[in-house]
This record gives sequence, structure tokens and C-alpha cells, in this order.
Amino acid sequence: MQPIKWNAQGLVPAIVQDANTHQVLMLAYMNEESLQRTLETGETWFWSRSRGELWHKGATSGNTQRVVEVRYDCDADTLLVRVEPAGPACH
Repeated sequence: MQPIKWNAQGLVPAIVQDANTHQVLMLAYMNEESLQRTLETGETWFWSRSRGELWHKGATSGNTQRVVEVRYDCDADTLLVRVEPAGPACH
């Protein structure tokens, strides 16, 4: 297993895809902590670049994303997070 290549800010882009329809739902960024929380809880967590803090997708809207699978691309600098969404990804 290849280690993830974090950028200079300690982030990696995460493309979120509906596991059933294959529709791309969103692009967000993860740091090590948000990826760890995602893997531990089975729901998506991201790093908000604008607010400078972790955010749990759906914490306020209820539109959570249950993680089915997390993969990375061939050079390990982008994540693909396949989810079953409970509502829309955009707000």
C-alpha cells in the first residue's frame, strides 16, 4: 500500500462519488485527521480550507454520507470516496 501524498498544506483532494449511481457529488479536501475520522466513523469528514477546521458532512443539514469505500489514484495524491448519500451533497 502506497502512502498518501499530502500537499504542502497537509491536504489531499477527495472526490466523493455516489456508490450506486456513480455520480460525482463533490470535491473536498481531507487532512490526516479527517481521513482518520472518516475511516473510524464510516461517514465523511473533511477539512474546511475557508474556516480552517474539520467538518462532518451533514452535521447540520442531516445530509450525511455513509462511506462504502475509500481508494486513491495511481500516484496516491487524490482520494476517491464512494458513499451512499442521505440527501444532496450541495447546499
